[in-house]
Amino acid sequence: MPGTVAGTGAKRSTWLPDQHGAWAMLAVPFLAGTFLAPRPGWANAALFAAWLLGYVAAFHAQQWLRLAVRGLRSARRHRLPALVSTAAFAAVAVPLAVLHPWLAAAGLLAAPFVAVNTYYAWRGRERALVNGLAAVVPACGMLLVAGRPGGAEPGELWRPAVACLLYFAGTVPYVKTMIRERNSTAYRAGSVAYHAAALAAAACLSPWLALPFTAYLARAAALPGRGLRVPVVGAIEIACSLTLLTTLLLVF
Repeated sequence: MPGTVAGTGAKRSTWLPDQHGAWAMLAVPFLAGTFLAPRPGWANAALFAAWLLGYVAAFHAQQWLRLAVRGLRSARRHRLPALVSTAAFAAVAVPLAVLHPWLAAAGLLAAPFVAVNTYYAWRGRERALVNGLAAVVPACGMLLVAGRPGGAEPGELWRPAVACLLYFAGTVPYVKTMIRERNSTAYRAGSVAYHAAALAAAACLSPWLALPFTAYLARAAALPGRGLRVPVVGAIEIACSLTLLTTLLLVF
């Protein structure tokens, strides 16, 4: 986290999670579900605000837990952001749940995955592969949730939701091959094998999805080991995420 920057930037980094890849995973499925629905409206905007606030609240609560169980004083910097973002989340989410009671059921379905992430935060193993994959599932499931206020039934949007799941699940091992596991041949082989399988599965959802997923496979095979800097890796993933969103909106 760039918390050493003075002034407003430092304050912003204290409140906004620095997990840059997470923001794309939060936004792309939600926006796809919103704009694939027949009648997106104000409820989608409120739901998006609740979704982002819920992520911020969970992030700070989990970071506080991770540091507090180790007796580190740095846990205190997450306490106020956790409390404020939780209150803001409740202020938006509770009225939404009253107007749309089915949202409570959606929240219950996401709870086990949040529990997994909390467990790994408690153990200090947030970079574990399972933890990353557990975060992907509810994020992609939000495509189905975001579509319903606009009049889409979950059965109408399952294919774009699965496409999001295929892509974002693949980013977990791929990013590891670019940064933390860049010297692991096993991770590289596993990432390429996954992307090859994801390409075949995506093509079954729609032949047009073979185009972006071929590019995802190519980057998983060609880029590890080239010594790309982290900002470059991030920029490539932003481009891949935007390509997925555009493809979903055009195809479905």
